Amino acid sequence: MDQIRICALGGLDENGKNMLMVEVNSEIILIEAGIKFPESDQLGIEFIIPDFTYLIENKEKIKGVFVTHGHDDVSRALPYLLKHVNVPVYTGALSANVLRDLLKKEGVTDFKINKVKRTDHIKVGNIKVRTFAMTHAYPDNFGIAIATNQGYIVYTGEFIVDYDMRAPEYSFDINELSEIGKAGVLCLLNESVGAEKEGHTAPFHRISSTLEPLFESSEHRILISCYSQSLFRMREILDLVIRFKKKVYFHGEEAKYFLKHMAELNYYKVPNELIVNDRNFDDSNDDIIILITGRGKNLFRKLQKIAMHEDERVHFRATDTIVIASPVVSGTEEEANSMENEIYKEGGQIYSLNSKKIYSMHPSSEDLKMMLYLFKPRYYLPVKGEYRHLIKNANLAFNMGYRPDQIVILDNGQFATFENKILKSVADRIELEDTMIDGKENWDVTGVVLKDREILSNEGVMVIGVSVDFKTKKIIGGVDVQTRGLIYLKDAEYILKEVMKITEDTINENVANKTYENIETRVDVKEKVTRYLLKETGKRPMVLPVIIEINQ
Repeated sequence: MDQIRICALGGLDENGKNMLMVEVNSEIILIEAGIKFPESDQLGIEFIIPDFTYLIENKEKIKGVFVTHGHDDVSRALPYLLKHVNVPVYTGALSANVLRDLLKKEGVTDFKINKVKRTDHIKVGNIKVRTFAMTHAYPDNFGIAIATNQGYIVYTGEFIVDYDMRAPEYSFDINELSEIGKAGVLCLLNESVGAEKEGHTAPFHRISSTLEPLFESSEHRILISCYSQSLFRMREILDLVIRFKKKVYFHGEEAKYFLKHMAELNYYKVPNELIVNDRNFDDSNDDIIILITGRGKNLFRKLQKIAMHEDERVHFRATDTIVIASPVVSGTEEEANSMENEIYKEGGQIYSLNSKKIYSMHPSSEDLKMMLYLFKPRYYLPVKGEYRHLIKNANLAFNMGYRPDQIVILDNGQFATFENKILKSVADRIELEDTMIDGKENWDVTGVVLKDREILSNEGVMVIGVSVDFKTKKIIGGVDVQTRGLIYLKDAEYILKEVMKITEDTINENVANKTYENIETRVDVKEKVTRYLLKETGKRPMVLPVIIEINQ
């Protein structure tokens, strides 16, 4: 019997950073390589990627990485993985074109991307893999079934069940799912983020019926926000543009980028005569749809800039109708609230799509139960979501008759080991740490750095500069003190004078006692000045003494 181990390197008890690892004997198949966006206290961090340490140490075992679609939470970490582990990538046609551009942009030159059909049979190393078509917000989305002699290991990916989906690049193949289920499934991995919602997601993921009355009744222009990677939702908006013969202006290059790739694949095309380009855009035109696109927090920041009249092209008017078709997701709440406040200050009308009525394209409880019914797995592993989502997903299986010992909730880094079609152990684990990216690849953004950034943002900084003679250690000139974000200098000159005095006294005292060492003296200055500032201001700023020894 094959030796099987399953482990998540990210995506459990969190939103994003999805990555799974399936070991069959001495070979590893990776599934997804995503990012997650930082929390509000992770200052200066652009996004967070999985810990690749185990993969780097075992890179000779890795035979390929499957990326089911092109959303950031499953694909954006791929460049950082391939810089360390050069393995073939398997993904759909649109994702392949987009990821190829991303890898080149990130400086990855040695890579191989294989375009796979949505329903296909592939051999990766010695492992046979089946793909099956699943419906999601991104075209060409698919699930994965890894063949073993213990049964299939099935990962459904992100999906919904929608019987009215006629576009082939979005449809799902229920026959293929049923065939895999009949062949025997050892383990099913189902996403969990929508497990709390009752019923099926479809048709509540569609927004056309909500937007249509606005297109019919509005006498002025409509501004619609949409995440640039929500391609199905963008398509719905553009379908209305076409039906009502409206002009559309794309405020955001990514929307045009994705539409270009979709047109090349004959997936979707907007008539050229309806598109207003930058050169012909007139901000005073009232009969136009402005589609504002972006990612994460940046989308809401764009809308806020428009409301505050700080955008270069679009200036908000009280007659504008603003539709928020981009749901507030984890990490964007603060920016979304600020954006709404600014729009209301200007007297604007906001239509936010109610998340209780309009669902994101993730499986609700009945969609998840359908997968359990079709695949009939021996074991069920809820994946993708916060812990409450994983528990809710597990309870669905329990209510369908699965025993508790058939339902496995793992932590990131914890292995589920299967032998002879039985779960033998969940004891093995590897320690994982988030890898934080602050604008470019930077492996040194640790908790210490974030703590320093928090101090700087809340308490300010004081830089103390002084020059001393290299031989005698006597102070040359005077002490210079600069502050940022700490005090208003005109009201607190006495504080600066006292800091200068503390610095001079500390240096002279150490020299007189023959205990002067540059580093130790700087530490002494820092401790004394920090205590003084806490007493005088109630703040504990970052104090940075600099002693320059000049050879005269």
